[in-house]
Amino acid sequence: MPDADLLIVEDDAEIGSDLVAILRAEGYAATLARDGGQATETVLRGRPRLVLLDLGLPDMDGVVLCRWLRARLPEVGILVVTARAREVEIVMALDAGADDYMIKPFRPGELLARLRALGRRRSEMSPELMKVGALTLDVAARQVFLADRELNLRPREFDLLAALVRRAGRPVPRDVLMREVWGENWFGATKTLDVHVCVVRRKLAAHGDDTGRIVTMRGHGYRYDPPASAVPDVAVPAPRPPGRAGHRRLGPGSGPEHEAEHRGPGPGEVEAPALGPGE
Repeated sequence: MPDADLLIVEDDAEIGSDLVAILRAEGYAATLARDGGQATETVLRGRPRLVLLDLGLPDMDGVVLCRWLRARLPEVGILVVTARAREVEIVMALDAGADDYMIKPFRPGELLARLRALGRRRSEMSPELMKVGALTLDVAARQVFLADRELNLRPREFDLLAALVRRAGRPVPRDVLMREVWGENWFGATKTLDVHVCVVRRKLAAHGDDTGRIVTMRGHGYRYDPPASAVPDVAVPAPRPPGRAGHRRLGPGSGPEHEAEHRGPGPGEVEAPALGPGE
């Protein structure tokens, strides 16, 4: 989504300036805020379409800022970029309104791919109305209703549910879900899929749906079980072509002490300086 107003909330000056340079080179109108106070002032002056949000801010918790951003800008795309890797922290950020979650260190190509995915979900979804039992998905309006009650799903949650409902009653492999929901250029762990499935199950259950409707197919993927074998008759979108991928890592965990978790830089790769632990 080049030319979009993009706010980067990052307290590390070097990583922040690197992100600004990378994103401006790709056509984004990127602005850097070094803490939560600067971020809120920037938002009050304008309406960014995308926000890259670090959770380890010096003046407030990034989850609090994420919740404020979602309440003030319901349509903004929020991508959390942080070193916090525990599942409970990922779930908290997603529940606070984040659309996606990246764990540092990461490569610019992965960041750009996820930003493109956010843009695709806004502009490339074909008009469809899918009904399975009491569940209705309006893909054009990106709305979900369960027995006439609307569910509040984040963009990736909606795309995940839509991908499963399109194939209701059939198992959907993990790699297919990752490709359709997260894009061809996803470089991270697929555990994020499991986290999103848990969130969708919880939101469906809160509106009275059976928590077992989305079935885990161990070693394979997931299946949405429709009631009374009601399967929607809709087309499955074709896979998207891959985009460019970058190489340089940004964020902590790139030194020798982390070689067990991340491979070292390949030819032409440059390691970015590390942040402090847990930030």
